[in-house]
Amino acid sequence: MGKKFEAAKAKVEEGRAYVVEEGFKLLPETAMAKFDETVEVSGRLGVDPKHPEQMVRGTVVLPHGIGKKVRVLVFAKGEKEIEAKEAGADYVGAEELIEKVGKGWLEFDSIVATPDIMGAVGKLGKVLGPRGLMPNPKLGTVTFDVKRAVSELKAGKVEFRVDKAGNIHVPVGKASFGAVKLKENFLALMEAIVKAKPSSSKGIYLRSLFVSTTMGPGIKLDAVEVRNQFK
Repeated sequence: MGKKFEAAKAKVEEGRAYVVEEGFKLLPETAMAKFDETVEVSGRLGVDPKHPEQMVRGTVVLPHGIGKKVRVLVFAKGEKEIEAKEAGADYVGAEELIEKVGKGWLEFDSIVATPDIMGAVGKLGKVLGPRGLMPNPKLGTVTFDVKRAVSELKAGKVEFRVDKAGNIHVPVGKASFGAVKLKENFLALMEAIVKAKPSSSKGIYLRSLFVSTTMGPGIKLDAVEVRNQFK
């Protein structure tokens, strides 16, 4: 991929911060793989995650999804089990399914659980926690509104979360989406991230932003322009 990468990199002006419109118009030109590359947004936020009150975490339903089928597992019983199946969940169950996951089965992308079963699901913390799959009420994945939770995940709900250094990495679609849809997904993500700004965060919040395809070079975006859109 050396020559292809260099050719793609040559299309990106070194040191330039592109306004959003230009950056996303350029992006499809940097996709060089034979497969449909994922487009990811990365950036640095002006927070210190060492302090719990400055942890930035949330979810957003992207208007055009992320371009992949999301396999949803639901831990529920009775009527909620039926509701989950009708909503399109791929796997639904209770104790037997919990046991199966505990033994290492992980053929799913997201989990929803009803509150009444979380006591049993909590035992899977060591399996699900490190993979970011543990249901969480703050993210809307521990709920009795199973239909809504499953529908949002199927529609393209993504989670964003800063790492220990205050960085974010979030997929916003596929290269085949084209500039317009990718830009709209990006702006939806940015709006959610700005709304999640901790009150204790001082100074510049959106410090740097980049967008890239799986195999392509990073394109620096004008963080000032983005900040001004969401003042």
